[in-house]
Amino acid sequence: MPMLRLAAALLSGLLSGIGLALSGLLDPARVRGFLDVTGAWDPTLAFVLAGAVTASSLGTALARRLRGPFLADAFDWPTRTRIDRPLVLGAALFGIGWGLSGFCPGPAVAALSTGLRPVIVFVAAMLVGMAAHGALRRGLPSR
Repeated sequence: MPMLRLAAALLSGLLSGIGLALSGLLDPARVRGFLDVTGAWDPTLAFVLAGAVTASSLGTALARRLRGPFLADAFDWPTRTRIDRPLVLGAALFGIGWGLSGFCPGPAVAALSTGLRPVIVFVAAMLVGMAAHGALRRGLPSR
């Protein structure tokens, strides 16, 4: 079973990377054009977004009807549903970073395959930020 899980993860990652490349989400200029709704807006990524939301919604609806996942012991559904300050601040930081750089984490990791320096710098900065967040979280008292 572990080998099957690994093969499924590899296939999922490969399909996701191909999808990101074909959709144009690896091109920061195209992403910034989509996010620039007050300027030279490029609406083409709206179709990518609509397709992703549709596929995700259908997949979630199907998964909720299943007794359990095929390659895991149980589904890992989110348990927190409250919109709180950390969620809003995190979403704002994510949006600001995405708008400024044209990258979000998934496409940035996929874009590492291009070997371009801005992508490498972004992913390195992202990893440093993740490590800093982890260190800060460990140092804060739990709520």
